[in-house]
Amino acid sequence: MGNGAVARGLVEAGCHAVTGYPGTPSSEIMPEVVRFKKIENLDIYTEWSINEKVALEAAIAIAWSGKRAAVVMKQVGLNVAADPLMSAAYTGTVGGLVVISCDDPGPHSSQTEQDTRAYAVFAKLPVLDPSSPEEARDMAAAAFELSEKHGIPVILRPSIRICHARQWIPFRKPGLVDRPPAFKKDPGRWAATPKFRLALHHELNNKLDLIAAEEGGDFDNSSGLNRLTGPEGSGPLCIVAGGPPLAHLLDLLSDLEMELPILKVGLPHPMNEDELDDLLSRYEKVLVIEEPDDTIEKVFSSRKNVLGRLSGHVPRAGELSPETIAGILGRVLSECGLETGKSRSLEVSGPLDAALEKVEVPQRRPTLCPGCPHRSAFFAIKKSLPKAIFTSDIGCYTLGINLRAVDTCLNMGAAVSMAGGFDQAYRSSGHERAVVATIGDSTFLHSGVTGLINAVYTDSRFVLVILDNMVTAMTGMQPAMTTGVLADGSQGKSISLEKVVKGCGVRWFEVVEPYDFHAMKKALLDAHEFTRSSEGGPAVLISRAPCLIHGGRTVYARWKDNLVEIDPERCEGCGLCVKSFECPALIQSERKAKVRIDRTLCVNCGSCVFACKEESISVKKGQRIPD
Repeated sequence: MGNGAVARGLVEAGCHAVTGYPGTPSSEIMPEVVRFKKIENLDIYTEWSINEKVALEAAIAIAWSGKRAAVVMKQVGLNVAADPLMSAAYTGTVGGLVVISCDDPGPHSSQTEQDTRAYAVFAKLPVLDPSSPEEARDMAAAAFELSEKHGIPVILRPSIRICHARQWIPFRKPGLVDRPPAFKKDPGRWAATPKFRLALHHELNNKLDLIAAEEGGDFDNSSGLNRLTGPEGSGPLCIVAGGPPLAHLLDLLSDLEMELPILKVGLPHPMNEDELDDLLSRYEKVLVIEEPDDTIEKVFSSRKNVLGRLSGHVPRAGELSPETIAGILGRVLSECGLETGKSRSLEVSGPLDAALEKVEVPQRRPTLCPGCPHRSAFFAIKKSLPKAIFTSDIGCYTLGINLRAVDTCLNMGAAVSMAGGFDQAYRSSGHERAVVATIGDSTFLHSGVTGLINAVYTDSRFVLVILDNMVTAMTGMQPAMTTGVLADGSQGKSISLEKVVKGCGVRWFEVVEPYDFHAMKKALLDAHEFTRSSEGGPAVLISRAPCLIHGGRTVYARWKDNLVEIDPERCEGCGLCVKSFECPALIQSERKAKVRIDRTLCVNCGSCVFACKEESISVKKGQRIPD
């Protein structure tokens, strides 16, 4: 897998430490490092950090001590780590420092499809853009060499189609870089004041000029990171591409049996502007195919003959699928007088989605798993405080939007801060409005704690429900800090949510079992009452029950003697249980049809009992249908 290839590249390069925070499409890199570490019996420090900022800062310290360090995150995680990233560009590094930021054009599992290459331009850092898993492996090692050669952090930016692609890759022997830590005190660099930062900025600019000239500057250098391939000389068209779009383009040209000059971009920043301008002098048109933004296209000093996103030839947003690139290529070949009988077939009639709509396959939107404790918690929240504003966060529980118990979802940790903001907006105007925030245990520790401290300090009045399922579920079941399990499976120190909440200054909190509807409802109403009392403040509920997928059979065992049934005589087919509770095990084939239970999905938790106004759903003990 591409993420495994990145991990292998780190191991083969002799990386001493890998830190990070999970997030699709980057999550598999850390487990793969751990796997190779155990197989090869290597001494590599691995750490799932509390958030991306902490992960990068730890990696920076390791690199300043002379060792090789990498930090792993997804593209929006780089927002969290932006502060140390910008500063580390100025200070530079001693040991190699590689920042792996995995992009999600589309986006498929993110709140933005931001371009890490643009971040690299903003931070003034070199960025490598692999177009295959094998190239990602090679670039991971090259990034360390580049970082140590120029004393600068280097960003490696595999996007989702590289992260999740698969390719046969021959392994190389892991690197053994024997380096004892040796941090050398130099306050003028490591603790630089603004005056010294100005000098470091000049130094950084010089580094970038040198990298642009030496590492990817000569496009005719066959071994360079940016290299011109195909027919030599000049002509009507040259294509500039990197990353997955480059791989798709090469496949299309191979199918067409067509050879065109292509600038394969592995180092999109810094680029040699003189070399780009030379392309314009040699070719009548230059087509730039890149995603998700126009990072390379903007580097040209003149865009008069440049085709791309800014000219309208490439879509301004969204992933560039092979079908999309085929349409782009067909149009440009026609405009440049290069079309052939085969290339005319590239004129696609419409996007793939339009074709898929004609396929009659039943579709179901993403939903929480049958028996998920979050569903029970959301149902109780909605029933207890139906007129509240529901702020939420990033995780499986974002799907609470289907249950109409999520009104906002901005970014990691925003549920808590925004709950305080909504409360202040209403109370400062003399109005009263209940606010309920929901956030996962991992997300709360990642960036919700500061919002809660702020709420206590500002006397904000809202109910916070921490959905503690004891694992970082959505990103791949990484260990939660509450369990104390470390990235490599060894045991560390567990973090108590109760102590953290109490330490924030919260004076009302309670731990609740979400499957106990009546207890959950009572706790929510008590919490809300506390927020409205003269001596109140923010109130916190910890809704605690393990994730069913992660917990496995030990979790299901609690309901082994249950049998959930629907009385067909009492069911009126209103579908309220299906709509309001949305458990996939509740099936209504058509409008007004009686609801039935899908026994292959039902875990017999019985939480749906309270979703039927006719009381047609019941739980019978000791009558479980045999597996």
